Amino acid sequence: MGLLDSLIVFVVSLIVGGFGIYAGGRVMTNVKDYRYAIITAFIGAIVWSVVGFFVGWIPLFGPLLVLLAYLGVLNWRYPGGWVTAAGIALFAWAAALIVLWVLAALGVGSFEAVGVPGI
Repeated sequence: MGLLDSLIVFVVSLIVGGFGIYAGGRVMTNVKDYRYAIITAFIGAIVWSVVGFFVGWIPLFGPLLVLLAYLGVLNWRYPGGWVTAAGIALFAWAAALIVLWVLAALGVGSFEAVGVPGI
């Protein structure tokens, strides 16, 4: 895969991940700013990657620390606390999963999104 292909996949994945966070943020906090969600997805992807690189390899605790760091980004960017951040993450995961499933069923892209863990 070339640089341009990688960039296109990253941007499309970020848009899908941002949509998931937008959906979760709108349901959990009534924040209706898609650009804010895209920036949150970008920051979340960076934090997830960096923390995962340094501690993700630790059995059991590594993945939990990575998830906690991701939830920390959502908690920092959206009002409502840790429970709200967890709700946003759950909605984001579900929304991104649905969008990616539809896109994959249509033969457009693969089953992954930037900024939403586990997808």
